[in-house]
Order: sequence, then structure tokens, then C-alpha cells
Amino acid sequence: MAVRRCLVQGTPHPSRGPALPPSPAPVPAAPLAIVVMGVSGCGKSTLGALLGEALDAPFLEGDAFHSPQAVEKMRAGQPLTDADRWPWLDQLGQAAADAILAHGTAVVACSALRRAYRARLRAAIPAPVRFILLEHSREELLARLAARPHHYMPASLLDSQLATLERPTPDEGAMVIDTDAAPTALRDAALDWLR
Repeated sequence: MAVRRCLVQGTPHPSRGPALPPSPAPVPAAPLAIVVMGVSGCGKSTLGALLGEALDAPFLEGDAFHSPQAVEKMRAGQPLTDADRWPWLDQLGQAAADAILAHGTAVVACSALRRAYRARLRAAIPAPVRFILLEHSREELLARLAARPHHYMPASLLDSQLATLERPTPDEGAMVIDTDAAPTALRDAALDWLR
């Protein structure tokens, strides 16, 4: 396995040009979990939803699985600890496992910042797990976070997330997308990689 680095070029986001035509979606031959990962504001939810739609697979928004206590902690500007994250990862992993058993494929948006968190998800999911890391500059991430003022995750926590992030290593077989392209271009690059 290796980490595939991809610089996607195409119509810049947000909608500064015509949309790209949809690409044909692959049909997974075997059960599969796709985890779109990265720090807050990188576009996990957008890409995850597009992949779920293209693959006709359930999309699980990781933020929806945080406990009320974890949400309040983040809202107050306090970074989560591993003790906060383990139950969240376990619950999200179980939901992905259930979705795979019911549908064959599941797409998950989850920060999965550390290798140990990715291993925890892999252990909970009874299928191969493919990780897609979305990367942007700190400045771009701050601009994206400022554009979503009603989300509980404040921009003040971005630096702690960037410090926590452990980029996937070659043995994890992940795709790393470093881009400012339109979400549809990201979707198409991810679908090509998944084929």
C-alpha cells in the first residue's frame, strides 16, 4: 500500500465556473468503507456526501456522532482528548459497520486525525477501509471556518487540530488531496482512485 498524493485542478471552488460533468460511479465489488478525513473546514462533509450520492451508499456525518458533552466542550473552545474521542470513534465505527452490512458500502466524514484513531475505525469496521485526506493551507481553512459561523467547532481550535494531525503513512494506503478545486473535481479524483 502507499499514500497517493493528488493535486486536483479544475473549476475553482466555490462555483467560479461551470460544473464538471458527473463521472460514472464505480460499483464496489466487495464491502468497503470510505473515510473522508482531515481537520475542521477541509470539506469532508461536502466530499463525503458527493461520494455517497455517486456510489448510492449511506453517508455518515461524523459530527452527528459526538456526545452533547463533546460538542459543548468544542463550542467552549476546548480541544477534545483521546478520552473524549474513543467513544465517538467506537459509535461511528459501529454505525459504519451497520451501514456496510445493510448496503455493502458506506462513506464516512471523520477527522481521523491520528493513526490510532484510524486504526480504531478499521478495527470496528468489518470491511476494507480507504482513507481520503483533504488538505488545505491554514489560511484557506480559517477562511472556510469563518464562512460557517453556526457550526459548534470554532476556528480557534484549528491549530490544535493541525498539531494533532498525523498524516497517513504509505502502509495505510490513503489518498491525500491537496487542492482548492471544486467539490465535483474532488469527487471525480476520489472515484478514479477507488476504482
